[in-house]
Amino acid sequence: MMFALTATRRLALAAAVLAASVVVQPVAQQAQAAEISAVVNKTAITSTDVAKRVAFLRLQRQKADTKSAREAMVDEILKRQEVARMRMSVSTEDVDRAFERFAASNKMKPQQMSQILERAGVGVEHFKNYIAVQMSWPRLVNARYGSSRGRMSSEELVKRMQENKEKPVTTEYFLQQVIFVVPASKRNAIMGKRQKEANTARTKFPGCEQSKDFAANYLDVSVRSLGRVLAPELPAEWKPLIEKTPENGTTATRVTERGVEFLAICNQRQVSDDFAAEVVFRAEDLGKEQKGGGNPNEKKYLDELRKKAIIEYR
Repeated sequence: MMFALTATRRLALAAAVLAASVVVQPVAQQAQAAEISAVVNKTAITSTDVAKRVAFLRLQRQKADTKSAREAMVDEILKRQEVARMRMSVSTEDVDRAFERFAASNKMKPQQMSQILERAGVGVEHFKNYIAVQMSWPRLVNARYGSSRGRMSSEELVKRMQENKEKPVTTEYFLQQVIFVVPASKRNAIMGKRQKEANTARTKFPGCEQSKDFAANYLDVSVRSLGRVLAPELPAEWKPLIEKTPENGTTATRVTERGVEFLAICNQRQVSDDFAAEVVFRAEDLGKEQKGGGNPNEKKYLDELRKKAIIEYR
């Protein structure tokens, strides 16, 4: 079976606020399990890691020798470290859901996908680590550089609208973010309790105008106005939840790096102004950009990380 790289990259496009970083073992701990192949900023890449990446590249029908696999792992560790440093990693739950979607897109159940990965010598954990980086890295790049395309000029916008024959229509949302805060030191101890509390509370949400008073009834709950957000700008992890939530309703909860969150839909309507048209056109361009090989700033960022890194090959 072949894992198409473009299909995996689509997991990264589902992508904008990161929660659980992929765990990187200390050098000494990894050394007990396998021979060290390289060390990247004090993080070890073992021969086992490289062997799994060779197997994964083979499934992707890519060049699958030890040298290529090791360099791919060096790049992945650099990205993983930077994502963790900037606190922009996706949550474990997001990765698990992406894994389930990937299995479904290949007409399999997650268990069947897991068995194939194990038999191929890749392993579920290795693949999920890869998914986490694929989802997190483009967000970090966009957060630093913005889209590789800048704002459209008036002339370009008019030209695109003329080509399109009519001004695009999209949905405009006014959103509030409600966070049941969970300190990092207490995640394991109280996350389940906080999630139940948030799920119960959201059914009693009185509306955006009274949200501050609502939050005052609970311990460690914050409310933040997200203002105007157009449909193409919605973060991928929230988009399906928002789209199926009626006006004045609340989305289902999600576990994030801040705690347990839900969004309130304060208002929504169809709009077709110039700014909305530009957002739609830029979203279309971004989709074409990703199909064509990704944001060029990704390579620029990675090259910068490589220059600063201490990389030792064994």
